[in-house]
This record gives sequence, C-alpha cells and structure tokens, in this order.
Amino acid sequence: MGISVLEEMRDFNLTDKEFDQIRKLVIEHTGISLSDAKRNLVYGRLTKRLRKMKIDNFGSYISLLKSPAGEDELANFTNAITTNLTSFFRENHHFDFLKSDVLPGLLKRNAATKRIRVWSAGCSTGEEPYSIAMTIRESIPESKDWDIKILATDLDTNVLAHAAAGVYSLEKTNNLEKPRLKRWFMRGKGDQSDAIKVRSELQQMVTFRQLNLMHEWPMRNQFDIIFCRNVVIYFDKPTQKILFARYHNALDAAGHMFIGHSETMFKVSDDFNLIGNTTYTKK
Repeated sequence: MGISVLEEMRDFNLTDKEFDQIRKLVIEHTGISLSDAKRNLVYGRLTKRLRKMKIDNFGSYISLLKSPAGEDELANFTNAITTNLTSFFRENHHFDFLKSDVLPGLLKRNAATKRIRVWSAGCSTGEEPYSIAMTIRESIPESKDWDIKILATDLDTNVLAHAAAGVYSLEKTNNLEKPRLKRWFMRGKGDQSDAIKVRSELQQMVTFRQLNLMHEWPMRNQFDIIFCRNVVIYFDKPTQKILFARYHNALDAAGHMFIGHSETMFKVSDDFNLIGNTTYTKK
C-alpha cells in the first residue's frame, strides 16, 4: 500500500505497520474488524487524540496503548474509533411492527407478570431506546401499571453520557410529529432555546450501561425484545456467528429481534426465523 503523497503532507505519518497494529488493537478490544478502506477514518479520529496528548507520532501512541500506563487511554481510543450515527425512529418500519404486532402479543403473553424487558444493544446517543420507550407508552395505555424496563448499552462512554442526559438539538427532532414532540420533550429556554430534553417519564424507563459485546454479558434474565441494529456489520463473519448465538441465548423463547437494514443472518445464523424486514423471532 505504501504512504500516499497526501499522507506525506499531513501532520502525522501512519505507516502500514502502524495501521495493522491499530487494527489488531481495535479487534482485540472491540471485536470490530477494520478494512483497508477505514485507514483515513482511523487517521482522522486518532490524530485528534495525538494532538490532545501532545504525542508526535503514531508509534508512540501505539506503545502507550500497549503499556500498563495506557489503560485509561484505551477507553478514549475505542470511543474515537467506534462509529455513532443514529436518529429518532430510524428505520421506522421496526417501530411500526413493534406497535402493531410485537406489543399486542406481549400484552397477552405476559398478562400475568405484567413485565416487559427490552435491550437496545449499540444504543449510541440514545435516540433508539427513547424511540422504543415512546412507542411502548403510546401503544400500551396501561403501560404505567406494567414493569417495563429498557436496557441500553454501548461501548462508547461518551455517547452513553449524552444519552443519559437526554438533551438533543432541535435539529435532531425534525422528523418527529409536533404532537409527539410536545408530549415527550421539553424545550429549552434562553440560551438553551435550540435544545430539547427528554421528559423524565421516558428517562425512567431506560437504563444506560457501558458494555463491550465481546466481553461477558452481566444480564442474567432473557429479553422479550432485542434491538441490535447496524452493530454486527462492523464485525467479521466468525464474530457475527458468535454474537448471534449469544443473542439467541439472551432472547426469550417467544422474543423478537431487530437488526439493521444493511445486515442479514443469511449464512451466519440458523437460530432465528425471518418474519419481516430485518425482523426475526427465535427458533
């Protein structure tokens, strides 16, 4: 591959060897497999860390990450590499199906326990779990009488802090209908007038936790619903097989799983039945 003319003009050089070392660190600590096409992305995100830490080359930064002294920096490293792109009611057909099919079924099936458990895996800045919470509240009039909890996890601690705060720019809510916006958000005042905050009723439904999907999962009970959308696409096929097997174990026998529009279980997992557009039930 070599170093391009463009790269020679940059503040830092990223050699082939250094890029390979970074890729090994990424897959070791996150399970994400980076292709050669991600070289510029890696460069752009990590040079911000080098500048902030006043490190003048990638070799020194890699040495730090591999040393005991670099344990704290590993969190910043993984936060910088992981991609976080989301929006409220993204891939809206999933929420339509959740409302029309999944929740009515849960109301009947769990009538005795009045208990629903949902996992939003790879929740990023929180738009997905809050969209799930809105759908549940709007679809189940008696939901306040139910024990409903949404676990929202992500590898990136920065986006989790954003999600837990529940504060977003007005631009983030452009796709929300006015009645829904008025019901579930509070508009900021003064110098915060261009921001909105999720109402406490929704926030109380969601618990945000940091989780590396490649490590042990502390959850002991199964989930009725799992959203894991646009997450496994960043893993190689062998890792995807492992993850889908673990999701299968984490899902209730009658549970539903949603994955991203660019993802598939074809030739990856035989543990699920495809019942709709990237919507599955457990076999």
